[in-house]
Amino acid sequence: MLHETGLPIQYSWELDGAVQSINDWLGRRVRISFCGERRCIACGRPVTKLFQNGYCFPCVTTLAQTDLCMVKPHECHLHLGTCRDEQFAAGHCTVPHVVYLGVSSHAKVGITRKHREFTRWVDQGAVRATVFAEVPTRRDAGMLEMEIAKWLPDKTNWRKMVRGEVEEADLAALADDAASRIDKKWLPYVVHERVIHEFVYPVLRGREPKQKSLSLERAPVEGPLVGARGQYLLFEDGVVNIRKHAGMLLEVVAND
Repeated sequence: MLHETGLPIQYSWELDGAVQSINDWLGRRVRISFCGERRCIACGRPVTKLFQNGYCFPCVTTLAQTDLCMVKPHECHLHLGTCRDEQFAAGHCTVPHVVYLGVSSHAKVGITRKHREFTRWVDQGAVRATVFAEVPTRRDAGMLEMEIAKWLPDKTNWRKMVRGEVEEADLAALADDAASRIDKKWLPYVVHERVIHEFVYPVLRGREPKQKSLSLERAPVEGPLVGARGQYLLFEDGVVNIRKHAGMLLEVVAND
């Protein structure tokens, strides 16, 4: 995906080795169907069942990127000497992270590695976002996030997000409020130059999708493609979370 201020996010996907613009497909009738083949996105072996958005069971139980601390960063246990892969941790956990405030369906707090902010914000379907603090490690970011989450949500309402139903929020004011509430030990990491970034998504006007999650494992999805927002492709009859179908062989056909 590509982002240019003021213009819709540019989504693309690779089909048969060629990169296709999803934005150019808006309004076309698209059919996406599951071909019955699943492969682990880490080791590549064929499997009958996938876990955690694309991993086989052995990889889920052994890889560092599938450990529980990936979804609960405040529970990082690298400092205890029990990390599954310290080399992985060196590139993902012991590097600077940012704690951010964003608006997808409502104001929320989140974290991501430094320099991945835009990817993370678009992945969550944020319409506005700003960096609140920069900390040395993923564990630090998780701990600060948990502190702010005591009064500010850390989850997105995907149903409202895919339909563009966004609650208004003053991120600069929320950042000031958060800075006044957090433990003083975090204040040296707070970013005081609050730049608010805004994002526009490619969605056809008047063609909002139903708030229904469609599973390609159950049945093919077919109909006019009306947009893309966050991890979702939007159809009038519902939405497809592409991330949840990682590791599955899909057939994609578009007609005029």
